Amino acid sequence: MSAQKPSGNSNTFLGRLSDVNKRFPSTLYIVKWLVICSVIGAFIGSASAFFLVSLDWATNVRESNAWIIWLLPVAGFAIGLLYHYFGREVERGNNLLIETIHDPKEFIRFRMAPFVLLGTVTTHLFGGSAGREGTALQMAGAIGEQFSKICKLNAYDRKILLISAISAGFGSVFGTPLAGAIFGLEVFLIGRLKYDAIFPAFASAIIASLVTDLWQVKHTHYHIPVIPEMSFINIIYAILAGIAFGMIAAAFSKTIHFCSQQFKQYIAYPPLRPVVGGIIVSVGVWLIGTRYIGLGVPVIVESFTTQLAPYDFALKIIFTIITLSAGFKGGEVTPLFFIGAALGNALSYFIPLPMGLLAGMGFVAVFAGATNTPLACILMGIELFGSECGVFVAIACVVSYLLSGHTSIYRSQVYGGPKTSSTDKPSTW
Repeated sequence: MSAQKPSGNSNTFLGRLSDVNKRFPSTLYIVKWLVICSVIGAFIGSASAFFLVSLDWATNVRESNAWIIWLLPVAGFAIGLLYHYFGREVERGNNLLIETIHDPKEFIRFRMAPFVLLGTVTTHLFGGSAGREGTALQMAGAIGEQFSKICKLNAYDRKILLISAISAGFGSVFGTPLAGAIFGLEVFLIGRLKYDAIFPAFASAIIASLVTDLWQVKHTHYHIPVIPEMSFINIIYAILAGIAFGMIAAAFSKTIHFCSQQFKQYIAYPPLRPVVGGIIVSVGVWLIGTRYIGLGVPVIVESFTTQLAPYDFALKIIFTIITLSAGFKGGEVTPLFFIGAALGNALSYFIPLPMGLLAGMGFVAVFAGATNTPLACILMGIELFGSECGVFVAIACVVSYLLSGHTSIYRSQVYGGPKTSSTDKPSTW
């Protein structure tokens, strides 16, 4: 008997790949997204590295030339003009990314990336109080969106690509790829995770973080000196701290939206809004000092080992809300790290847990409450501080998430499910 001839395509690469995919149905999916995520991860990781280096440069120049802060209103006017005349379609920033994930009709233009990069570096150079997460996410989203066009992805795959890009941007800018992956999956739909995007999210976040490290860009390291044993009384203390973190998270979210509306209501011409905000911040720096502007990383590090003034967190809230609601660029997350760590430090006056532990809990828990991303924040706490503090961090993040209510710094977040079985789905944010 003669041997049976193989099927027509079995000797080709695609034929063999098709045969493998029949045996292991996820093969093509994995290959496809591994290639895409490797490419976007490399670009986004490199963009994050450049952004972090630029922020360091801006911070060093500002700290060496304190007089430059008086030019913040002029810098704000320039940022306002740039976005008013050339960047209206990308001005919604992170909310535009979230809206596009839910309804991918509008194509995100690449100009979002250089505009937000320039706006954020300018904000930090001249003394605004802002963060870096918003910039990293917008740069990543703009980069990822261009590849959705190059790869001719359909609407469904565009959603996955944008989630992956957000994961890559977050993970690479903070050096927390696991938290970055979960953040991308968690941030756009409260209460649900999109599990068909879990592999691309993790792949892009890990690759982007590795690429940022390859550029030899260093991330800040934090250390909690003392972690107590787990006990019923310490759990109660952690819950009390989580309540405080959730209340501050909700207050921050509501206040920044209110102040943004006030700027829009009373200052009709958008480029003038950051001028007014810049004047207020400059006068505040003249009266109080430079402690509450910029990223505030030195104060965050200090909060783990040194008793801070109990009002530090409140002043950072004020400076950040004025800066961002007036129209300056950056993100809310690093200021939220400052606010949470300083609040945790202040709570050590009343709650008998180690000061460094409370600072670490606040660092991630206020962020969890303000963004409705408790799982990402728990992972971030473990990545940054070590697994020993995991239970305390988890308690603080979950309680903060529950206590922050129906609030968020991202207006376009969609409520995928109630926070508890006894709450109703809110109609609007």
